[in-house]
Amino acid sequence: MLIRVDPDSPRPLFEQIAASVRGEVLAGRLGPGDRLPAARDLADAIEVNVHTALRAYQELRDEGLVELRRGRGAMISASAAPLAELAGEITALVRRGADLGVAPATLAALIKEMES
Repeated sequence: MLIRVDPDSPRPLFEQIAASVRGEVLAGRLGPGDRLPAARDLADAIEVNVHTALRAYQELRDEGLVELRRGRGAMISASAAPLAELAGEITALVRRGADLGVAPATLAALIKEMES
């Protein structure tokens, strides 16, 4: 698993970490039951504060993609499985949006708006 962050990006580091994990799930490189690195190990590897890594994991937990268990660490939850199945459809939607001049951020906002 490869988690990348860009310290020069205006996007918060914890969001970049969470997005990297989501991307790994979408690509099928991470699946239900796979363990994520301990927050401390992740923080050391990508040179961020351990609280930044924990916040990313908590965000993923709140989304239902990750289970956090004291003493057992973080693992991809079973509810993440449908994401890999949707990967092709998401890619097609983003491409179609680009063809129509709609930015991915706009697509995301529209999808978020539909859930309410």
